[in-house]
Amino acid sequence: MAFEKRIDGSVLYKGVIVNVHMDRAELVNGDIVRREVVEHPGGVSVIPVEEDGTVWCVRQFRYPFGREMLEIPAGKLEKGEEPLPAAIRELSEETGLEAGRIIYLGPCCTSPGYSTEVLHIYLALDLKKGEAHPDEDEFLNVERHSLSELTGMAMSGEIDDAKTIIAVLKARRFLEGEGWREKS
Repeated sequence: MAFEKRIDGSVLYKGVIVNVHMDRAELVNGDIVRREVVEHPGGVSVIPVEEDGTVWCVRQFRYPFGREMLEIPAGKLEKGEEPLPAAIRELSEETGLEAGRIIYLGPCCTSPGYSTEVLHIYLALDLKKGEAHPDEDEFLNVERHSLSELTGMAMSGEIDDAKTIIAVLKARRFLEGEGWREKS
C-alpha cells in the first residue's frame, strides 16, 4: 500500500464552515506534491421513513448550484457534537419529526480526494409529528415522497444530491432486509 507523508503546509483560508490548507507531501517514490485539503467538521443526514414507505424530504435553494434541490434532512456537526444527537436535532429542526427508532446506516466520505468531510447517515422510523423549527437562515419546504419514487428519482438523476441518493438506497436495502415491501 502506498502512503503519502505530509511534509508541511499552511492554512490558505479560514472560513465560517471550512478551512483550506495547502500541504506538501512526499509520495512513496520520493516525489514531492502539493495537496489541497478542505477541512470540514462533518455532518449528519437523516432519512425519515413512515411505515407505508413515505419519506419526509426538504427542498431548498443551494447557492453553489443556483437552484433548489430535493434532499433528506441534514446539517453540519457543531464543535464537539456527536453524530446521533446532531441527527436527532436536524430531524426535529427541519421537519418537526421525532424518531421512536433511529438506525445508523454508516458514514460517507463525501469527497476524499480533497475534503475531510464525513457525513453520518441515519434512518429514522416510528415517527411522531411536531413543529419544524429551522435555523433562522434556513428556508426550506417539507415534502413527502414514496421510497419507490425517490429510488426512481435517484436512479434517473433527477435527485443528484449524494447524501440523499446514498440514504435512499441504503434505507431501502435495510427496510427490505427487515421484510418491508412496497404496497401496491
